[in-house]
Amino acid sequence: MTATVPPVPVPETAAPGAVTPTTRGDVLVRVRSAARGPWTTSLLAGTLIALALVAEHLADRPDLGAPPMLLAAAVAGLPIARRALSSLRTGSVGIELLVTVAAGGAIVIGERWEAAAVTFLFAVGHALEAMTLGRTRRALGELLDLAPSTATVLRDGIQVVVLAGEVLTGETVVIKSGDRVPVDGRVLDGGAAVDEASITGESIPVEKSAGAQVFAGTISQGGFLVVRATGVGQDTTLARVIHRVEQAQEEKAPAQRLIERFARWYTPGIIVGAVVAGVVTGDVELALTLLVIGCPGALVISTPVSIVAGIGQAARRGILVKGGEHLETAARITAVAFDKTGTLTRGRPVLTDVIPAPGTTRDDLLHWAATAEAGSEHPLARPVLVAAERAGLTPPALPDAVLPHPGRGIEARTGTHRVLVGSLRMIEDARLTLDPATRETVRALAAAGRTPLVVALDEGVLGVLGVADELRPEARAAVDALRAGGATLVMLTGDDARVARAVAATVGIQDVRAGLLPEDKLDAVRALQAQGHVVAMVGDGVNDAPALAAADVGIAMGAAGSGVAVETADVALLAADLLRVPEAVALARATVRTVRQNVAVSLVTVTVLIAGVLLGGVTMALGMFVHQASVLVVIANGMRLLRTRRATVDVEGAATPSAR
Repeated sequence: MTATVPPVPVPETAAPGAVTPTTRGDVLVRVRSAARGPWTTSLLAGTLIALALVAEHLADRPDLGAPPMLLAAAVAGLPIARRALSSLRTGSVGIELLVTVAAGGAIVIGERWEAAAVTFLFAVGHALEAMTLGRTRRALGELLDLAPSTATVLRDGIQVVVLAGEVLTGETVVIKSGDRVPVDGRVLDGGAAVDEASITGESIPVEKSAGAQVFAGTISQGGFLVVRATGVGQDTTLARVIHRVEQAQEEKAPAQRLIERFARWYTPGIIVGAVVAGVVTGDVELALTLLVIGCPGALVISTPVSIVAGIGQAARRGILVKGGEHLETAARITAVAFDKTGTLTRGRPVLTDVIPAPGTTRDDLLHWAATAEAGSEHPLARPVLVAAERAGLTPPALPDAVLPHPGRGIEARTGTHRVLVGSLRMIEDARLTLDPATRETVRALAAAGRTPLVVALDEGVLGVLGVADELRPEARAAVDALRAGGATLVMLTGDDARVARAVAATVGIQDVRAGLLPEDKLDAVRALQAQGHVVAMVGDGVNDAPALAAADVGIAMGAAGSGVAVETADVALLAADLLRVPEAVALARATVRTVRQNVAVSLVTVTVLIAGVLLGGVTMALGMFVHQASVLVVIANGMRLLRTRRATVDVEGAATPSAR
C-alpha cells in the first residue's frame, strides 16, 4: 500500500513579542500562582524577622523590633493554625497542632523570637517538603508530558490537525519525523525508527514498518508512518500506564500505614508528656520546647517519599508496580518461577538446523520443505518459509494438493512429486527407508530440545530440519543475576520435558517442571510458598494467570499494549526484557532499605533532641531547626532513588543500585 498524503496548511501565528489576550491571561495566572505559592509565606515572615533583628540589635530599639517579630509569627503561624484546626475537625491531632500550641505559648510568655523562629522554620520546611515531594512525582509528570496534544489525521483525503483526544478508532493518522505518536496503532505504510524508551524503557529506537505496532507518547526519529488507530484517548497504553502510576503512588505501603497508626498515638502522647513536664518542673518554656522537638514530621514523611520515588523511578524504566505494598513484597522475593514459552523464550519458533542427507544440497532441502509448507497453517511452517526466503530461494507457489497429518506433519503434491515434512513416525508410516545417520540426527535434535522435521521427496529422504523456540538473549544474564543472591529458580511449563530441560540447561535453571496444566503451575507456586518462600511468578500468557494471581508477586512480561496486564499484574514489565526482573527486585530492595534508613534518622533525631531538652542546651528554635533539617535529610535520602542507574540485585542481601 502506498498512501498519498497531502500537505497540511500551517496556521498563522502572532508576531514575535506581541501581547495577546492569552499571554496576558498567562501572566496573571503566573502572578496569582506565585502569590499563593508555598514560598510566599516563608519569604514574608523571613523579611519581617530580619527587620525585627535589625531594629533590636543594630538600631538598639527593642520596642521597634517587637511588632515585626509578632507579625512574622502571625504570618507564618496562621496557615499552620488553619491546618491544625482542619485536622482537629476530622478527629486528627497533627504536627501542626503541636507547633501552633508551642508558638502561641511562646508569645504568651513573652518569647516572641522563639514563636517567630519556630513558625518560620516550620513554614520553610513545609515549602521545601512540598517542592521536593513534587520532584519525587516528576516521573508521572514526565509521562503526562509525553501525551501529544494534537494529531494529524486523514479525512476525505485531506490532512486535518485535531486534538489527540478527538481521533476516532480506525482513523488513519500521519506521523512525520520528530512527531510524537498520538495513538496506539498498526503501521499501514511507511517506515521510521521510533524511540519507545518512554513506554518500554528500551533505549535503542525500534524500526517500524507495515504491520508493526506503535504506542502513543513514543517519538518518530526519522521517516514517515501512516498508522491505523487502534487505541485512542484513555484507551492507549500511555494512558493506562499513567493511571496505574497515579494509583500506585497514592496507595500506602504496610510500613507507611504502621507509621501513621503510630503517629496517631504518638502525637497526643507528646502533648500529654509536655503538659506533665511543665506541671512537674514549673517550666512552661520546657513544655513548649518538648512540643516542638517531639513533632514526628520526619517519621511520617520517611516512608511515602521513598515509596513514591521508587515507584516513579520504576515507571521511568518501563516497570509498573501496582503499589507500595507490592514494592515492599518484591524486596523480600526468595524464589522466582519462570514460564518458558514467551518468557524465557520469544514464543515464536525459528529454523535452527538444516541437515541435508548425502547427495542433497542445503538449498534443495529448503526448497522442497518450503514447497510443502507453503500450503500449511501450522506454526512450524512459518520459520521454514522465512529461512527459504532468506536463503534467496524463490518463494514457492501453493502446492497442487495438501494433506495435513495432525500431530505428525504435512503431505503435499506438486506436479508429479510427493513431498513429506514431518515427524520420524510419519516417514516410517509412509514406508520410507531411513539410514542410521538420519535416525541419529533426529534423536540428537530432539535431545537438544528442538523439533526435528524429516523431509522426503517421492521415495527418498532429503534430510532433517530442526525448529526451536528462540531463547531470549538476555535470559541467561537475568537468571544469573537472580541466582547470584541465592534465589530459588524454577521453570514451570506445559511443554515437552526434553524441550524444557534443554532450555533450562541453556539458561542455567536446574529445577524443571514440564507438562504442566495451568492448575499444576498454581500448585507448584503454592508448594514453594509452603516451603517458606516469597514467590515471584514471571509469565506472559493466559495459562499463567492462576499462578500469577497466587504468587506473592505476579510479574507480567511485555505488558505494553495489554490493558489487562497493566491493570491486573502486581508488577508489569512493559518491554519483553527479562533483565527487568532482577532490576525490579533491585529497585524494590533499594526502596525498602531507604525507608529503614529514614525511619532510623527520624527516631534518632527525636530521641537526641528530647535528651538535649531534658539535659539543657536545646532551645525551642534550635529544636525546630534540627527537626526540620531531619525532614530534609529524609526527603533527600528518598530522592536518591530517582538518581539510581540500572542495578544488579542481591536477592538475599541488599540491592546495589549505582547513583549518578
